[in-house]
Amino acid sequence: MRKTTKSPGEKIVKDIKRATRKHYSSEEKIRIVLDGLRGEDSIAELCRREGISQGIYYKWSKDFMEAGKKRLAGDTARAANTDEVKELRRQAKDLKEVVAEQTLELRLLKKSMYDGGGDPE
Repeated sequence: MRKTTKSPGEKIVKDIKRATRKHYSSEEKIRIVLDGLRGEDSIAELCRREGISQGIYYKWSKDFMEAGKKRLAGDTARAANTDEVKELRRQAKDLKEVVAEQTLELRLLKKSMYDGGGDPE
């Protein structure tokens, strides 16, 4: 495969384009994506008006949706600290203690049965 080298002029033009490219804040990106989701204008028209390519719009849209999905999944994990969950955990702990007490009592009864000379079953 042959490597093509860029002329100094091409490199200068690329550097100028990179330096003069508009950088969008996250708020601007969100506004643009929401405008696209509203559907009042076509995506092509929206992109022309905002001066971005459709590929950039769809990338921002995908990032927006993924971030929302992650945030909503995070809410589920955060909800584990609610009073209702704490109450359920307390109840589970209490039930485990009851089971432990019942198990101990059963063992003691079986042991007394064996010591008393009765059949094990």
